[in-house]
Amino acid sequence: MALNWVIFLPKIYTTGDWAATIDEYYRRNRLASRFLTTFAFVPQAHHSWKTRDLSGVSLPMYSLISLGVLAWLIYGILIDSWPIIAANSLTLMLACIVLYLKITQNPN
Repeated sequence: MALNWVIFLPKIYTTGDWAATIDEYYRRNRLASRFLTTFAFVPQAHHSWKTRDLSGVSLPMYSLISLGVLAWLIYGILIDSWPIIAANSLTLMLACIVLYLKITQNPN
């Protein structure tokens, strides 16, 4: 994403219509953004499930992330937006797996 922004930045400065340029950027990158933010949780969930080693996982961070994703899911349901519902349902499931494993982890 950051690389796309760096490549796209000169276009913003050379075009006069900012709104059209930003809208074009959003339309080109929204699917990639949804995919990356949703599947960013897969490696941690997989590693946590496989090794049961959650020593490097922050309980407050995953709690806050889970609550935030739940809020997005509720918002998606309220506005009846299936892309938001689908992406946040999957993200919430993955985050909750890690959260559950962290909470139930034996502290010894």
